[in-house]
Amino acid sequence: MVRAVVFDLDGTLIDSALDIHAAANRVLREQGLTELDLPTLKSFVGEGVRVLMQRCLDHAHASTSPEDIQQAVARFLEIYAEDPAKHTVIYPGVQDLLAKLQSRGDRLGICTNKPEAITRTVLKDLGLTSTFRVVVGGDTLPTRKPDPSGLLATIAQLGSKPDETIYVGDSEVDAATAQAAGVKFVLFTKGYRKSPVASIPHWRAHDTFAEIESALITNDATANG
Repeated sequence: MVRAVVFDLDGTLIDSALDIHAAANRVLREQGLTELDLPTLKSFVGEGVRVLMQRCLDHAHASTSPEDIQQAVARFLEIYAEDPAKHTVIYPGVQDLLAKLQSRGDRLGICTNKPEAITRTVLKDLGLTSTFRVVVGGDTLPTRKPDPSGLLATIAQLGSKPDETIYVGDSEVDAATAQAAGVKFVLFTKGYRKSPVASIPHWRAHDTFAEIESALITNDATANG
């Protein structure tokens, strides 16, 4: 029986690429480096801010020493935190799905590699704060995805167990996290994944949240192995 549904955030519930893109390019611009186009930036998203900025600096042929990466991370977070949801939008169908999951009594959580404070700001700005009982960000614990600790902590705080939980995400990192945690994984295929759908381990894969709703609610998800 499903007791909880946990979601990734960026590329899963929300399209935040424009805001991340603007903040990353401002960091590069301030350093006199070549800015990134949006598709390139999207390909760098998913493994946390440090990896994002390391990839940005490397792409710009700049120093990627630990000190330079940390400086870029700090500046990115400072810029991004100013208005992290300015251009960010919720994907179509997400709010309907969340409302229906809540109405049937599912406990909802977030497990993301986005820093927790910024995650909470984004949820607040988009009117989603009250939807999620638990929010675990990329800096909530010493580890981040694909380490399963964050997902397992989210599940535990929701009062659920891995075999009573479904994780919804959009990337290879999310799939690996779910697999390591022993949790069924639903792949939203229109997010930030870099590999073909067939190469990403998943229980279900769908292009729209109407289809995900059907998988989780209309077609009794608890009956599938």
